[in-house]
Amino acid sequence: MSGGDCCGTAPGGTASSIDPGNTAQGTVGMYLDLDPAGGHDTGRVGGRGYPCWSVLVPFFNERDYLAATISSLAKQSVPLTLILIDNGSTDGGAEVAQTACRTNGLAYLLVTEPRPGKVAALAAGLDWVRTRWVATCDADTLYPPHYLAAAEAILSRRDCVAAGAYFVPPGASSAARDAEARVVLTAARLLPRQSHAGGAGQAFRTEALRAADGFDTERWNYVLEDHEIIHRVQRHGVMGYSRDLWCMPSPRDRDRDSIRWTLFERLLYAACAPWAGDWFFYSFLTRRLRRRHLLSNHIRERQYQHLEGPVLGPPHPVF
Repeated sequence: MSGGDCCGTAPGGTASSIDPGNTAQGTVGMYLDLDPAGGHDTGRVGGRGYPCWSVLVPFFNERDYLAATISSLAKQSVPLTLILIDNGSTDGGAEVAQTACRTNGLAYLLVTEPRPGKVAALAAGLDWVRTRWVATCDADTLYPPHYLAAAEAILSRRDCVAAGAYFVPPGASSAARDAEARVVLTAARLLPRQSHAGGAGQAFRTEALRAADGFDTERWNYVLEDHEIIHRVQRHGVMGYSRDLWCMPSPRDRDRDSIRWTLFERLLYAACAPWAGDWFFYSFLTRRLRRRHLLSNHIRERQYQHLEGPVLGPPHPVF
């Protein structure tokens, strides 16, 4: 598949491309600032076509995990452009990400999104996608070298618009991965209209994701955005899984209130997904999550990072 086949159109009809080749100072990359106070440029960098994959990695104070995640993405067997979305970090994570991208020879964009929360960050990143496929990855997750190729194999199936990865612990054996794959594949056969993969392990046909209106804080700015987005995307096709598509969360401490849904909510989701998904998400679940204050920015891990208002992180200048 040629680069021309994969290149899309920027908002407003302007093509945009990143040259993944190297310069004297390392891989060509761009810092892009989406601060509402400024504009953004979708000009071409270099003369070659865009890769077929964009990978969105939102982050907030994840400097301890970013380098390993980026290194794993740099080892992918297919070319990609990494779109990093700094959601107001104060720990120098953006500099860590920049160094990791240059060290690994990875084409990248670094976007600033001052509105707190994963949904806002993903929405900002999606604005810059110009490729046929797009994956959402977490800053504290590791991806095997075949990850995007496995996702592409799923998305190349007829009518498939989303792909979901299952999660295995670091160092899991082949037998352990096979066991987890059987669980997910069985669940997907029994309950095909709901998501069986978290946001760290989802990939999409870009045109289907945009046809579903993408990530939208006005529509959904709560936790469980990974399930809500699949509900909308599956109006345009089906979600697929495979034994080959898996990833590994990085070991880390957890210090947060629960952001999970209740057993009753899960059961109702399974029952309603095929025929009453809109009611379930936008009437029933919205009210319950609002009462529990489970906004999108509640996903932030450590209690000292929990912020309800805007995050005034430093914008990144355009180079």
